[in-house]
Amino acid sequence: MDTLKADFHSGFVAIIGRPNVGKSTLLNYVVGQKVAIMSNVAQTTRNKIQGIYTTNEAQIIFIDTPGIHKPQTKLGDFMERSALSALDEVDAILFVVSATEKRGPGDNFIIERLKKVQQPIYLVINKIDQVHPNDLPEIVAQYNDTLPFKKVIPVSALQGNNVNGLIDELVDNLPVGPQYYPTDQVSDHPERFVVAEMIREKVFLLTRQEVPHSVAIDVTSIKRNNEETIEVDANIIVERPGQKGIIIGKKGSMLKEIGTQARQDIERLLGDKVYLHLWVKVVPGWRDKNAMLKDYGYRSTDY
Repeated sequence: MDTLKADFHSGFVAIIGRPNVGKSTLLNYVVGQKVAIMSNVAQTTRNKIQGIYTTNEAQIIFIDTPGIHKPQTKLGDFMERSALSALDEVDAILFVVSATEKRGPGDNFIIERLKKVQQPIYLVINKIDQVHPNDLPEIVAQYNDTLPFKKVIPVSALQGNNVNGLIDELVDNLPVGPQYYPTDQVSDHPERFVVAEMIREKVFLLTRQEVPHSVAIDVTSIKRNNEETIEVDANIIVERPGQKGIIIGKKGSMLKEIGTQARQDIERLLGDKVYLHLWVKVVPGWRDKNAMLKDYGYRSTDY
């Protein structure tokens, strides 16, 4: 799919920002379907998700980096390196901040790192639907003189306000280049990874009691039974027995609800009826064991 047209623009764009500013929401809106999981729990995104936006005129490959934070485990360290390494591979950078939060230490950390890159940086002020328009100049002023932004673009990723304007700006400034991926492809991750992310999202959404940071999903099998049905087996990995109890719930009610909601997303992804079998396993300290990080999809080649 590597055809080069004189007026076709393509390139790689990193989305970076501290946790919970709406990076995954923005990526999903642009691509038109769920490729990154969304949650208001920090550290939801662990790998560099690539979402692919394609039109007749352009193709943009978005890299949604993990939210920058101070690493406290080997998993955290992986996420930090994954986010920062993305900045060296791209044609442009979207620095996403929230209109509802004042500039903080996390933003300052990112700003310091961005001072080292040569690529154009766009300041994207997200969640403008949650503030009064008169407050915008004051919000933008917090970032004046921090970096030589190519442009400041206010958006609402949730409602789509001005997201098309952001896309047009990127397309106009990306280099002429090839179409790297087929027109109908929206992510470069294999199905097993996306299925795992969908299950993990439901754990995030349905369990709030400190379980999320300690959860990994190990999809052990995806197999087609016939032309219309697919069977998926997966383990939900937690660190402590108490967390296992929370995820299973009273008489298995929580695990059943996680499975039901995840199955609906997976069916939309795969386009067929899905039988999803979930088990919960306790693996103490998995986030600090290199071998287990590799088993659960966090590989050194990702950063």
